[in-house]
Amino acid sequence: MRKIEEQMLTALVRGRNFKSGNTEVVQSKSGAADVYLHGNHIACVSCSCSGDMNVAVNYDTLRRWPTRTTASRLRALGCDVFQRKNVLYCDQVEVCDV
Repeated sequence: MRKIEEQMLTALVRGRNFKSGNTEVVQSKSGAADVYLHGNHIACVSCSCSGDMNVAVNYDTLRRWPTRTTASRLRALGCDVFQRKNVLYCDQVEVCDV
């Protein structure tokens, strides 16, 4: 895992805003956080008291930018993102052809 991804996860767990390079975490008052890559919303994350994360992937953004960096950030959040036979999958859902 990249250092920026470790910092992103730390910010999520601690409930803090974070921005470094192309990655940003914005906390909301509801306790959820939005994760952005290059200013594009890639996921909404909510953390429980025990530290478990619930990740809602923004599939529209993933379809538009199915990059290695987007996949890496989502993997750091615990999503199963992979490519098989030129098709991108996220948590067993077919996202798009690449």
